Amino acid sequence: GTQGSAGAALGASEGRQPAAPGEGSSLLQPEQLDCGAAHLQHPLAIINPVTATPVFTYSGLTAVAVASVNNYTVVFLGTASGGLLKINLDSTMKVISRRSISVAYGEPVHPIMQFDPSDSTYLYLMTSYQMTRVKVAACNQYPTCTECLAAADAYCGWCTMETRCSLQHECTNFTGANFWASASEGVQQLTFFFFFLIIQINGTIPNLNGTNISCDYGNNIRTVARVAGDYVNQFIYCSLLPREKYPAFPDDQDHVVVETALRVNSKNIIRANFTIYDCKRTGNIYPKRACTSCLSARWRCHWCPSTYTCVSNHSQCDDALRMKVRPVDLRCSLLRGCPGCWAAGAALECHFGTGRTFEARWVNSSAVECVHVLLHTSEKNDLFPVNLQLKDRPDRFIDSPEMMTVEVYNCATGSADCSQCLGREDLGHRCVWSESSSSCRLQGEPPQTSDVCPAPEIKKIEPLRGPLEGGTLLTIRGRNLGRRFSDVLGAVRIGSVHCAPLPHRYVVSEAIVCRTGEAQEAFSDVVTVNVSREGKSRERYSYVLPVVQSIAPLNGPKAGGTRVTIRGSKLDVGSELRVLVNSSKQCTDLSRNDSTITCTMPSAELTAAVPVCVQFENKSCASYDIMFKFEKNPVISDINPKKSQISGGRTITLEGRGFELVQNVSMLVRGIGREQTSCRVLTDTVITCPSPAASNVTAGSKPAPVDFYLNGRLYADDRPALDEEMYPEEALHISKFSLEYYADPQFFTAKKEKWIKHHPGEPLTLVIHKEPDSLGLESNEYQVKIGLISCEIQIVSDKVIHCSVNESLSTSERQLPVTIQVGKFNYTIAMLHLGGGETAIIVSIVICSILLVLSVVALFVFCTKSRRAERYWQKTLLQMEEMESQIREEIRKGFAELQTDMTDLTKELNRSQGIPFLEYKHFVTRTFFPKCSSLYEECYILPTPQLSSQVGSQVQETHPLLVGEWKIPENCRPNMEEGISLFSTLLNNKHFLIVFVHALEQQKDFAVRDRCNLASLLTIALHGKLEYYTSIMKDLLVDLIDASASKNPKLMLRRTESVVEKMLTNWMSICMYSYLRETVGEPFFLLICAIKQQINKGSIDAITGKARYTLNEEWLLRENIEAKPRNLNVSFQGCGMDSLSVRAMDTDTLSQVKEKILEAFCKNVPYSQWPRVEDVDLEWFATSTDSYILRDLDDTSVVEDGRKKLNTLAHYKVNPPALLPQSLPGLGGMKDLDTEKYFHLVLPTDESVEHKKSHRQSHRKKVLPEIYLTRLLSTKGTLQKFLDDLFKAILSIRDDKPPVAVKYFFDFLEEQAEKRGITDPDTMHIWKTNSLPLRFWVNILKNPQFVFDIDKTDHIDACLSVIAQAFIDACSLSDLQLGKDSPTNKLLYAKEIPEYRKIVQRYYKQIHDMPPLSEQEMNAHLAEESRKYRNEFNTNVAMAEIYKYAKRYRSQIVAALDANPTTKRTQLQHKFEQVIALMEDNIYECCSEA
Repeated sequence: GTQGSAGAALGASEGRQPAAPGEGSSLLQPEQLDCGAAHLQHPLAIINPVTATPVFTYSGLTAVAVASVNNYTVVFLGTASGGLLKINLDSTMKVISRRSISVAYGEPVHPIMQFDPSDSTYLYLMTSYQMTRVKVAACNQYPTCTECLAAADAYCGWCTMETRCSLQHECTNFTGANFWASASEGVQQLTFFFFFLIIQINGTIPNLNGTNISCDYGNNIRTVARVAGDYVNQFIYCSLLPREKYPAFPDDQDHVVVETALRVNSKNIIRANFTIYDCKRTGNIYPKRACTSCLSARWRCHWCPSTYTCVSNHSQCDDALRMKVRPVDLRCSLLRGCPGCWAAGAALECHFGTGRTFEARWVNSSAVECVHVLLHTSEKNDLFPVNLQLKDRPDRFIDSPEMMTVEVYNCATGSADCSQCLGREDLGHRCVWSESSSSCRLQGEPPQTSDVCPAPEIKKIEPLRGPLEGGTLLTIRGRNLGRRFSDVLGAVRIGSVHCAPLPHRYVVSEAIVCRTGEAQEAFSDVVTVNVSREGKSRERYSYVLPVVQSIAPLNGPKAGGTRVTIRGSKLDVGSELRVLVNSSKQCTDLSRNDSTITCTMPSAELTAAVPVCVQFENKSCASYDIMFKFEKNPVISDINPKKSQISGGRTITLEGRGFELVQNVSMLVRGIGREQTSCRVLTDTVITCPSPAASNVTAGSKPAPVDFYLNGRLYADDRPALDEEMYPEEALHISKFSLEYYADPQFFTAKKEKWIKHHPGEPLTLVIHKEPDSLGLESNEYQVKIGLISCEIQIVSDKVIHCSVNESLSTSERQLPVTIQVGKFNYTIAMLHLGGGETAIIVSIVICSILLVLSVVALFVFCTKSRRAERYWQKTLLQMEEMESQIREEIRKGFAELQTDMTDLTKELNRSQGIPFLEYKHFVTRTFFPKCSSLYEECYILPTPQLSSQVGSQVQETHPLLVGEWKIPENCRPNMEEGISLFSTLLNNKHFLIVFVHALEQQKDFAVRDRCNLASLLTIALHGKLEYYTSIMKDLLVDLIDASASKNPKLMLRRTESVVEKMLTNWMSICMYSYLRETVGEPFFLLICAIKQQINKGSIDAITGKARYTLNEEWLLRENIEAKPRNLNVSFQGCGMDSLSVRAMDTDTLSQVKEKILEAFCKNVPYSQWPRVEDVDLEWFATSTDSYILRDLDDTSVVEDGRKKLNTLAHYKVNPPALLPQSLPGLGGMKDLDTEKYFHLVLPTDESVEHKKSHRQSHRKKVLPEIYLTRLLSTKGTLQKFLDDLFKAILSIRDDKPPVAVKYFFDFLEEQAEKRGITDPDTMHIWKTNSLPLRFWVNILKNPQFVFDIDKTDHIDACLSVIAQAFIDACSLSDLQLGKDSPTNKLLYAKEIPEYRKIVQRYYKQIHDMPPLSEQEMNAHLAEESRKYRNEFNTNVAMAEIYKYAKRYRSQIVAALDANPTTKRTQLQHKFEQVIALMEDNIYECCSEA
């Protein structure tokens, strides 16, 4: 059905559809004619129209979508005003709830409105300019379960375990019973019951099996909760919190409320309050009514008379009293506690609450009198409480069921006149007035003064005028205006007219308020008050007749708000005035004077003329013929323009009709408008408004809704009123107008100059350029001013504004601002500078003369300087040509080397011998203990073999932790072995070991070096149980992750500052050793050999270590040293070979030659078995009979600049000779020589030496050393293939299977991140990088001596540092911001880093995509590793060293074990003390003996 053209109704219908009429049936029924059957080709089939009752009616429905959800029908309706209504219908099609939101302002919703096919909880709807995806319900707006279900929203329900209102699919386990409660199920409360010290929770409870539940009392206090009963009737119970955990009682309360919550999986799902009371406090809080308070308390309290205490259990007292169910007579007395006291007359005292007590005397057996009582008050009267207490026990009071008080009054206070004084008699105060002293005092015996007061004195009356009908509230102020209200009743008159006093407004003696009676005619008279004597007012009260003459304006809109003025005379009389419109509504905001009344008209339902009644004192109307006509509301049809600049002030024109009824208009932009602006009514059809300035506006934001207030009333279209009480949210106003804000326009001069010059008297035309905008400004909206003078605008386009000034700009100011204004936007474009006439010409001539003189002087100086500069230039040119030739030569050499070295090096490195891998045990000790430990005085020892025929025999490296006998004296061995055994058992206890590690890490003096050493010792001690070691490491890592996640998770594992981080390094080393040997070892060893070979191909300074070929700029020899290779025929008895041809450079020192000879002869022998250079000498056979011992320094050494130059092959002029190394003592290492006395290839740079050389030598010394940086590229290009092979071996997965440890540990990191909600992929990448590449591979790359038995020189170490830095950059996510000033170590591989980075990311992704490892597979792998290297290490030594830490921090470890519940329960601290007892007396003296 429909509701007219602008409305629609939603309903279900039924109808009758008969068969088609037979042939010849040509008559049409009236119903068919009504439906237009006469104009159809075929007759209508339905005779009776379908009828239905609308389910819901609303004005302006445009779209509909329906869904069936949780036994409800939900209807979504789009409206013509851009709103979306949601109607929830139950099974009977009754509306149970309704909600609305505004989607677009004033834009109708398109009829096509559909649910999202992929997610039905979203609805798509369109308007003329936008498409919106709206969620079907905003459940999170309901914070409590009751509000959620009471909202009756079919989509919303209460998610019990998450304590929030949500959609059903958003709730965890929503398919389980009672996990999600819908509105159709209603509110189902859980009930808390309290039995003794047990709390029981009943109700509709979800299945909580397998969850962690407890009762939470706040402040981290919880008790364990358990589920009992079957699944249908299950309930939860828990213990009340322990008594020592009770919260503190407030000082003035005998109870405290404890909030209790049921906690499921770390979340409180329901709450309840319990009250804990203390009967003893009940009696203490009310000491004067202890017994009464005790027995009348809300709690089950008993009164114990014998001890005068309130107890909670009658068993605590033999004669306990208890309140009956229906108390009839409550008698509490402390006298019941002492039989016979009453008859004997107990000694009592009267207590008045002032800290003073007075004697109490027994009058008879049932009455007590307080004697000699003296109380004071400075107030008019004061109440003192009275209590009886035992004289010998002042803390025990006799209960009084009702509070007894004694009133003490002071006649002299609060009695300013006679009437006030004598009027106190009604209060029981015996006061008398003394006329002589004009004071009130206490009455004596017998009365001394009269009780008659002076005549009343009237000081002021108000108001002074009132209507003839009376009813005016007349206020009379003065003195002696009666002692009591009965005195003034009927005693007030205005002439002969009575004035009736009001009892509730009477103030004794001071004020009377009375209601005036009706007068027959106008008159004026004094006011009289007759109270035994008569008093008259000085002012006269007048009865007048107010007259109402007219009202203006005569009409206004029915929306109300019209401000009307009623004119007449005597309109300010009386005390109360009302203006009634149509006898029902009041005119508000009244203000009046003698001739006018001004007020605001209310709204009306219909357009009609209605009477206006001016009513004085709620009597009859003072006017009968004044009418006000309510007209149709004004209509705003459109606004233009619909755009404004952000600064506001643009004139917005409102078009419509009926504006003559409007008195005031204001405009407000909702949401972003800064202020409400006032508008002007120009005609009946036009209103202009300045647009408000806007705030928080961004480019491209949608139009903002605009509201207009006509006569102070919000303008809205006329449409059926909504039921605001039932649907308050529908009352929200939706505006049909909107305003779009754009940035303020931008203006500038033609050349964007800030100064414009202008000569006065000349015509001025300004050309102002403008940035294009979307505002569409008209020419009349621009205003250009120069100072205060307007510039007339001639031409306006999108980009240019032309304006001209016709009048003179002569002014005293020389500078005028050029400003342009658009609305409220005011911008100064430039400053106009007014130039002078004759003065300017004179100044110009003077300046030109000065410039001419300066030019002549400058020309003379230039000629002199140019001749000198020409000579210097010729000299410099020669130097530049020489430098250029050197650079050309160096670059040509570098290019040739780059092209040839790669091929030569590849040929030379074809090794046939094996790679000198270190054994596993030596790899472990070098990796775990890279430096001398503080616990061991000895470092790693590589014994030097003695020169003998058995040079090739293997000598083992020694280390205290390698297998061998534990060196302790025999007398200490039994106790120490038992202690170490017990300590080993403790370390194999997971709880002990974790507490042990955490306790040590908390000590401030437990340094990072100690932490790393402890981690390595633990790894050695637990090497036989790597599965257990891994579980300990994972638990400690979880603690580390928890600590890092709360701060900055990206910093985790970045350094090695904790025990677990070093444990992880050791674990990776153990697990990756096999992979290192099988896959990475060969390319890594070839890279090291290639680096050494390339360095040796050029000159190397023996003193500084700098070389021609290197990867590290700091080790680059920045000199052009000519070196020629020499092939030497060498004989040497050792290393399995007799003679070889060895290649050396003629610039090599003799020690460098010996190193190359030893390397050539011993290349198939591990470095630890090579002879030392110092142990052999070179003997040169110049002829068959003559031979010489060649040394680095001898008598033939050359001296330059005070320094000796080391001897080289070129110095001795050796031609292909035969050299025989002999076992003779040689010279010490070259690096031990003093650089002040010796040099090899290059003299050190020294200013004291430099000035002695010729200018030419000095110049050549300093010729651009940077040109030699190309040698870094030459070396890099030669080594690139070997580096690529190494990185590929490290970052590739062999046979689609990575090292087991890598896959296992990366999965562990991802699992921990997921548990903590860390989804940032960058964080995961950094964690993986910190745990594998930076923690293991970089350590290996920089320390090849950990893997191979080789010699790592300082120069090789510097080159490997550059390669390791490149590897680190490849694993990093941060982009390298490199420039010409960046260090060469980073620039060298800058081009390759992006490719390496892709390889790293692909490696991580391949590992992530592989199927996860089970714990069984990993444990099997770890067990195999333990078995493979069983008995390699002396675990007793490791245990003894760990014990030293335990002994040092004994007390802290014991305290930590006591504080941990698990270790305390298993008494691990006692076992630890047993270890101390066994070891303490023996270890130090035994070790000292050892």
